Amino acid sequence: MLNPIQTMATPHTNLNLRLSVMMFFQFFIWGGFFVTMGSYLLEAFKGTEGINSIIGSAYATHNWAGLLAPLFVGLIADRYINAEKVNAFCHLVGAGLLWYAAQLTDPGTFIWVMFAYFMLFMPTLALVNAIAFANIENPDKQFPAIRVWGTIGWIVAGLVVAQTVLGWVDIPLIKMLTGVENAQATNIPLKMCAIMSLIYGLYSFTLPAAPPQAKGQAFSFSKALGLDAIKLMGERNFGIFALCSFLICIPLAFYYARTNDFITAMAFGEKSASFMTIGQVSEVLFMLLVPFFIIRLGVKWMLLVGMLAWTLRYFLFASFPESSALLIMGIALHGICYDFFFVTGQLYVDRKAPKDIRASAQGLFALLTYGAGMLIGNYILGWWGDRIQLDGSSTAGWLQGAFTFWIMPSSIALGVAILFFFTFWEKKDEIKA
Repeated sequence: MLNPIQTMATPHTNLNLRLSVMMFFQFFIWGGFFVTMGSYLLEAFKGTEGINSIIGSAYATHNWAGLLAPLFVGLIADRYINAEKVNAFCHLVGAGLLWYAAQLTDPGTFIWVMFAYFMLFMPTLALVNAIAFANIENPDKQFPAIRVWGTIGWIVAGLVVAQTVLGWVDIPLIKMLTGVENAQATNIPLKMCAIMSLIYGLYSFTLPAAPPQAKGQAFSFSKALGLDAIKLMGERNFGIFALCSFLICIPLAFYYARTNDFITAMAFGEKSASFMTIGQVSEVLFMLLVPFFIIRLGVKWMLLVGMLAWTLRYFLFASFPESSALLIMGIALHGICYDFFFVTGQLYVDRKAPKDIRASAQGLFALLTYGAGMLIGNYILGWWGDRIQLDGSSTAGWLQGAFTFWIMPSSIALGVAILFFFTFWEKKDEIKA
């Protein structure tokens, strides 16, 4: 006879496992092609005029979709159809778009197809959270353990594409199936993620139900975009925080779009996707340290340290492009860059916003950062790369252009940090809180 505790624990464990698999698929697909897309585009459209702008525009598609995704989720998943079914549809159609994108030879068409793909993918980042929260009893305890499998999925995807764990252990899965050694410069990551998206789409139909939570309610354009939280900017500190959040995400775009092809040329070759996963490992580590540091440093210094970490990272890339150790250090700074700024920022928004508009305030924060800030950043990095005639497809090209290219985001990040330091004044009661 089963122990009553075991009987009660089984459904709970099974649910957590199903949701963890969901998160793994979700971020494996994103990390599997997104990190190396710049390297692929350099090879696929080699010699094309304005290649740096092509890369910037391709990465900007996910920011455009990020701006529009809240409307899609708010209108459909919140009001009409279960979230897991919308998730399934998005990934099934997305699988076809990724496979199609892998065949394209025209950069303009590729950019439009990726925009269509991200219009389907970006809403699923909110959908998976909605599915999880609709089915777990204790979000504070259960959700972190479920969500971490998303980061693990991103890491595993990078290792599979690189076919190695930092050069120590080989993972020749792609080579065994295709015979290709340097997969990141080919369309294989796109095809791999298309297949995974197809499997994930079918799997999504088996996920626990997440019925519409706002069925029958009127749709609000301003609430969907978080615009009803704009009134918070009337408070001086929050306004400065919002402005600096937007500005600091302009240099952030440089990291996501160009770091992989940079370290490929300068140090790690076809293994670079594996070394890029160091950033996600660092992210998990520093996520655990955020509560410890925020109590001791307060919001202002946490945000400032995050901004200065961006400055340092790009300075290392600019000044020491031939040092493998310092390139790894720059990637490892991702944990501080991301967690100290974004996690602290989300906590600050939650603290400052009245309860009835907290969701909108978080939406506004996302809109300013991953939406508008990185969108402008992707176009700037493309323009800047073409202006300095950066050849990102070769070691010689990066050696010649590394300092000029990377000193731009380093200078922007430093300027934002200085602006934030002199204008944001944390009150004593806020520090104590």
